[in-house]
Amino acid sequence: MSDRYDGKPFLRLLDSYILDAIGHLPADQEAALTAMEPKFAETFGTTGRWRDVVATQMKFPAGMAGAVREVWDKGRPRFVAAHGREPDPAEFTRTFVDTNFPR
Repeated sequence: MSDRYDGKPFLRLLDSYILDAIGHLPADQEAALTAMEPKFAETFGTTGRWRDVVATQMKFPAGMAGAVREVWDKGRPRFVAAHGREPDPAEFTRTFVDTNFPR
């Protein structure tokens, strides 16, 4: 099985954006991304926080993170009712990204 991120370094950043939007980005990952902001600015020729880099590169409209959070919040009760368990944030992220931003 190949790694989801092989040859797709920006995908990891996009997945992190979605995890952050739904409130499930681990603190250590947040800290690592924040520390890498100067490198992102250099690589992508932009400035701002790592979230801003993703939003700019993806041409997200203002409020995108809130819209993602709304999908998570509204879908969670339906998922629990259908599956009898809480949704997995990583699984949600993979599905959301793969569905909405096919590569």
